[in-house]
Amino acid sequence: MKNLNAKLEAKRYGCAILAAVIFAVNIKTFVRAGGLFPGGFNGLTLLLQNIFETFLGLAVPYTLINLALNLIPIFIGLKFIGLKFTVSSCCVILLSSILTDIIPSQPITYDTLLISIFGGLINGLAVSLCLIGNTSSGGTDFIAIYFSEKSGQDIWNYILCVNAGILLIAGLLFGWERALYSIIFQFTSTQAVQMLHQRYKKHTLFIITREPDKVYHEISQLTHHSATQFEGTGCYSDEKTSMIYSVVSREEAKILVKRVKEADPTAFVNIIKTDFINGRFYHKTDY
Repeated sequence: MKNLNAKLEAKRYGCAILAAVIFAVNIKTFVRAGGLFPGGFNGLTLLLQNIFETFLGLAVPYTLINLALNLIPIFIGLKFIGLKFTVSSCCVILLSSILTDIIPSQPITYDTLLISIFGGLINGLAVSLCLIGNTSSGGTDFIAIYFSEKSGQDIWNYILCVNAGILLIAGLLFGWERALYSIIFQFTSTQAVQMLHQRYKKHTLFIITREPDKVYHEISQLTHHSATQFEGTGCYSDEKTSMIYSVVSREEAKILVKRVKEADPTAFVNIIKTDFINGRFYHKTDY
């Protein structure tokens, strides 16, 4: 058990450090070159930096603004999500902020459309790394994960709508072209996260089996979900059989197919994508 926990924590901080580096490099190679405003508190930090520099003539460090903005989200993380998750998220916030200040700017291209698309993809990759490692980049990610865990629903598109407020201010102050390209950046990033992170995608399993106890044991051991058993008769064979019904995550469904086949090689498995469920649905967490 200790070895497993150590591996999970190593994975968590490995993903956190790698994501922090990607965030910082992305800002210095793509985001700054295109004058864009990424989503969440990173975008808000860049917006405030631009406001201070343009209207007040002050060059405020990225680290100072980003850490100040994240004080309330960090409190939310500690109170409602968990210590391990929040501390590793603080690692991402602090490391990415410091690296953003010290890494020299190295633009790859000045084509704003290319920057918007590829910068968004890279940003989405960094966010997904955080989620895979059971951590976050802070800011709105704390809020998104908190409500996702409570509701069991994917709310990243709602976060995209919240980011529109930041872009509205950016457009009014610095021009609508930069704001509109930033929308492309944020949309690309959000879609990349939805594609790479499947934790909240649910699948419904219909399993026809002659070994219902063994099949349910595999479901229970892997997912800690319950299931419903229906008794029936095979229309072709006229033999008594059982159907196990259960809802699991997409990641769990892939593993369960293999385990069910090991428990009952003759089992018939039908998997259906599930868009919405109403009722208790357990998510395994390690916060």
